[in-house]
Amino acid sequence: MAKVEKGMTLVYTGDGKGKTTAAFGLALRSIGRGLRVKVVQFIKSPRKGYGEQAALIKLGAEVDMLGIGFTWTKTPEEHRQALKLAWAVAKETTMSGKYDLVVLDELNNALAIERFQIDDILPLEEVVNVIKNRPQNVHLVITGRGAKQEIVDVADLVSVIEVEKHYYDEGVNAIYGLEY
Repeated sequence: MAKVEKGMTLVYTGDGKGKTTAAFGLALRSIGRGLRVKVVQFIKSPRKGYGEQAALIKLGAEVDMLGIGFTWTKTPEEHRQALKLAWAVAKETTMSGKYDLVVLDELNNALAIERFQIDDILPLEEVVNVIKNRPQNVHLVITGRGAKQEIVDVADLVSVIEVEKHYYDEGVNAIYGLEY
Protein backbone atom coordinates (compact mmCIF):
# COMPACT_ATOMS: atom_id res chain seq x y z
CA MET A 1 0.00 0.00 0.00
CA ALA A 2 1.31 3.45 -0.94
CA LYS A 3 2.13 5.73 1.98
CA VAL A 4 -0.16 8.74 2.29
CA GLU A 5 1.94 11.88 2.15
CA LYS A 6 -1.00 14.28 2.21
CA GLY A 7 -4.69 13.78 2.66
CA MET A 8 -6.66 14.94 -0.36
CA THR A 9 -9.70 17.21 -0.41
CA LEU A 10 -12.31 16.11 -2.95
CA VAL A 11 -15.38 18.18 -3.72
CA TYR A 12 -18.46 16.87 -5.52
CA THR A 13 -20.78 19.72 -6.45
CA GLY A 14 -23.27 20.78 -9.13
CA ASP A 15 -26.99 20.39 -9.71
CA GLY A 16 -26.88 16.79 -10.93
CA LYS A 17 -27.72 13.63 -9.03
CA GLY A 18 -24.83 11.57 -7.72
CA LYS A 19 -22.71 13.74 -5.43
CA THR A 20 -23.42 11.76 -2.27
CA THR A 21 -23.35 8.54 -4.27
CA ALA A 22 -19.83 9.35 -5.49
CA ALA A 23 -18.67 10.19 -1.97
CA PHE A 24 -20.15 7.00 -0.57
CA GLY A 25 -18.50 5.03 -3.35
CA LEU A 26 -15.16 6.37 -2.12
CA ALA A 27 -16.15 5.47 1.44
CA LEU A 28 -16.91 1.94 0.28
CA ARG A 29 -13.54 1.70 -1.48
CA SER A 30 -11.76 3.02 1.63
CA ILE A 31 -13.50 0.52 3.90
CA GLY A 32 -12.47 -2.23 1.48
CA ARG A 33 -8.86 -1.10 1.92
CA GLY A 34 -9.07 -1.15 5.70
CA LEU A 35 -9.29 2.61 6.18
CA ARG A 36 -11.27 4.20 8.98
CA VAL A 37 -14.27 6.11 7.62
CA LYS A 38 -16.73 8.57 9.12
CA VAL A 39 -19.60 10.39 7.42
CA VAL A 40 -21.17 13.54 8.85
CA GLN A 41 -24.42 14.53 7.14
CA PHE A 42 -25.49 18.17 7.44
CA ILE A 43 -28.98 18.16 5.92
CA LYS A 44 -30.36 14.60 5.80
CA SER A 45 -32.53 13.70 8.76
CA PRO A 46 -32.14 10.44 10.69
CA ARG A 47 -35.95 10.16 10.69
CA LYS A 48 -35.88 9.06 7.07
CA GLY A 49 -34.15 5.76 6.39
CA TYR A 50 -31.38 5.83 3.79
CA GLY A 51 -29.98 2.62 2.31
CA GLU A 52 -26.45 3.96 1.93
CA GLN A 53 -26.30 4.84 5.62
CA ALA A 54 -27.43 1.33 6.61
CA ALA A 55 -24.89 -0.30 4.28
CA LEU A 56 -21.93 1.82 5.43
CA ILE A 57 -22.72 1.14 9.08
CA LYS A 58 -22.92 -2.62 8.39
CA LEU A 59 -19.48 -2.38 6.80
CA GLY A 60 -17.92 -0.57 9.75
CA ALA A 61 -18.17 3.14 8.92
CA GLU A 62 -19.50 5.63 11.41
CA VAL A 63 -22.37 7.77 10.10
CA ASP A 64 -23.79 10.78 11.93
CA MET A 65 -26.99 12.09 10.37
CA LEU A 66 -27.31 15.43 12.10
CA GLY A 67 -29.61 17.35 9.80
CA ILE A 68 -33.33 17.88 10.16
CA GLY A 69 -34.26 17.93 6.48
CA PHE A 70 -34.96 20.66 3.97
CA THR A 71 -34.73 24.24 5.25
CA TRP A 72 -38.45 24.86 4.67
CA THR A 73 -39.53 21.92 6.85
CA LYS A 74 -38.57 23.41 10.23
CA THR A 75 -37.98 26.81 11.78
CA PRO A 76 -34.72 28.66 11.08
CA GLU A 77 -33.71 28.28 14.73
CA GLU A 78 -34.19 24.49 14.61
CA HIS A 79 -32.00 24.34 11.50
CA ARG A 80 -29.42 26.64 13.04
CA GLN A 81 -29.12 24.37 16.09
CA ALA A 82 -28.78 21.26 13.90
CA LEU A 83 -26.15 22.92 11.69
CA LYS A 84 -24.24 24.17 14.72
CA LEU A 85 -24.07 20.62 16.10
CA ALA A 86 -23.17 19.15 12.69
CA TRP A 87 -20.30 21.60 12.26
CA ALA A 88 -18.99 20.91 15.79
CA VAL A 89 -19.02 17.16 15.10
CA ALA A 90 -17.51 17.61 11.62
CA LYS A 91 -14.71 19.82 12.92
CA GLU A 92 -13.89 17.47 15.81
CA THR A 93 -14.03 14.42 13.53
CA THR A 94 -11.79 15.98 10.90
CA MET A 95 -9.23 17.40 13.31
CA SER A 96 -9.05 14.28 15.50
CA GLY A 97 -6.93 12.35 12.99
CA LYS A 98 -8.82 9.23 14.04
CA TYR A 99 -10.29 8.70 10.56
CA ASP A 100 -8.55 8.21 7.23
CA LEU A 101 -11.56 9.40 5.23
CA VAL A 102 -14.11 11.94 6.42
CA VAL A 103 -17.16 12.68 4.28
CA LEU A 104 -18.92 15.98 4.98
CA ASP A 105 -22.12 15.27 3.11
CA GLU A 106 -24.09 18.34 1.99
CA LEU A 107 -21.72 20.77 3.70
CA ASN A 108 -21.82 22.85 0.51
CA ASN A 109 -25.63 23.02 0.75
CA ALA A 110 -25.38 24.18 4.35
CA LEU A 111 -22.85 26.89 3.48
CA ALA A 112 -25.14 28.10 0.67
CA ILE A 113 -28.20 28.69 2.90
CA GLU A 114 -29.58 32.18 2.45
CA ARG A 115 -33.00 31.86 4.15
CA PHE A 116 -31.45 32.55 7.54
CA GLN A 117 -28.08 33.52 8.98
CA ILE A 118 -25.47 30.77 9.28
CA ASP A 119 -22.17 32.70 9.32
CA ASP A 120 -22.10 32.77 13.11
CA ILE A 121 -22.59 28.99 13.51
CA LEU A 122 -20.91 27.72 10.32
CA PRO A 123 -18.27 30.30 9.40
CA LEU A 124 -16.80 29.75 5.93
CA GLU A 125 -13.38 30.99 7.05
CA GLU A 126 -13.33 28.39 9.84
CA VAL A 127 -14.34 25.63 7.40
CA VAL A 128 -11.47 26.61 5.09
CA ASN A 129 -9.04 26.65 8.04
CA VAL A 130 -10.11 23.15 9.08
CA ILE A 131 -9.59 21.92 5.51
CA LYS A 132 -6.13 23.48 5.36
CA ASN A 133 -4.97 22.50 8.85
CA ARG A 134 -6.38 19.01 9.33
CA PRO A 135 -4.01 16.15 10.14
CA GLN A 136 -1.94 14.99 7.15
CA ASN A 137 -3.49 11.50 7.03
CA VAL A 138 -7.08 12.69 6.61
CA HIS A 139 -8.74 12.56 3.20
CA LEU A 140 -11.74 14.88 3.13
CA VAL A 141 -14.76 14.65 0.84
CA ILE A 142 -17.23 17.53 0.67
CA THR A 143 -20.51 17.23 -1.20
CA GLY A 144 -23.43 19.41 -2.09
CA ARG A 145 -24.66 21.95 -4.58
CA GLY A 146 -23.19 25.42 -4.82
CA ALA A 147 -19.65 24.89 -3.55
CA LYS A 148 -18.22 28.21 -2.41
CA GLN A 149 -15.21 29.44 -4.37
CA GLU A 150 -13.13 29.38 -1.19
CA ILE A 151 -13.79 25.63 -0.87
CA VAL A 152 -13.02 25.03 -4.54
CA ASP A 153 -9.75 26.97 -4.17
CA VAL A 154 -8.41 24.72 -1.38
CA ALA A 155 -9.64 21.43 -2.90
CA ASP A 156 -7.35 18.98 -4.69
CA LEU A 157 -10.17 17.68 -6.89
CA VAL A 158 -13.48 19.24 -7.85
CA SER A 159 -16.07 17.35 -9.87
CA VAL A 160 -19.15 19.21 -11.04
CA ILE A 161 -22.10 16.91 -11.63
CA GLU A 162 -24.65 18.41 -13.99
CA VAL A 163 -28.13 17.31 -15.05
CA GLU A 164 -28.72 16.45 -18.67
CA LYS A 165 -31.93 14.52 -18.10
CA HIS A 166 -33.74 13.44 -14.94
CA TYR A 167 -36.91 11.42 -14.39
CA TYR A 168 -38.02 13.92 -11.73
CA ASP A 169 -38.86 16.20 -14.66
CA GLU A 170 -41.38 13.57 -15.79
CA GLY A 171 -43.08 13.59 -12.39
CA VAL A 172 -41.35 10.49 -10.98
CA ASN A 173 -40.86 10.76 -7.21
CA ALA A 174 -37.81 9.55 -5.30
CA ILE A 175 -37.34 5.82 -5.88
CA TYR A 176 -36.64 3.39 -3.06
CA GLY A 177 -33.17 1.92 -3.61
CA LEU A 178 -32.11 4.68 -6.02
CA GLU A 179 -32.59 7.89 -4.04
CA TYR A 180 -32.91 6.57 -0.51
